[in-house]
Amino acid sequence: MAIKIFIDQGHNPFGFNSGAEANGLKEQDINYNVGIYLAQLLRQDNRFEVLTSRTCITQVVGYSNNSSLAERVGLANRWGADWFLSIHCNSSTNPNAQGSEIFVYRSRNQAWYMAQQILVQITRQLQLRDRGVKINPDFYVLRSTDMPAMLIELAFITNISDAQKLAYSQRIFAQAIYDGIVNYLF
Repeated sequence: MAIKIFIDQGHNPFGFNSGAEANGLKEQDINYNVGIYLAQLLRQDNRFEVLTSRTCITQVVGYSNNSSLAERVGLANRWGADWFLSIHCNSSTNPNAQGSEIFVYRSRNQAWYMAQQILVQITRQLQLRDRGVKINPDFYVLRSTDMPAMLIELAFITNISDAQKLAYSQRIFAQAIYDGIVNYLF
């Protein structure tokens, strides 16, 4: 039986619940692309089934910030996903903030352990600072899913060095996440 992975490409392409913009990049576009590349990798592996929150780059999920988050979680819950991965880019008013981090609902559970494996792969393959796996039970997508969930902050869109990687290494981000998933599960 295939493992069902739900990939949430965080944010909408415009309007409500749109993401950060910096260094000529839009978070929602990066999230979409990395999610699609990851879905392709997982679909090539018959151990997985995949569903994404956005099926095209212009798709808007929901009709408000709250409904957008609820619809993403609802899709995963109704589908019966085994894992929920929400892909994001970090931002900061400090342009020196950099690196990757992953948020989970609590420590020492399945999501926390898989997040450790994914973060190792992202930071190694992309030469990014490891900011750690962090606990945040306030994130809607972490507290409202019926399955282990994580929110992956790929890198800082507001940091010039990280932004270059977000712009030109989206397939490597996807490969790193895939490798972390496989390392944890198998």
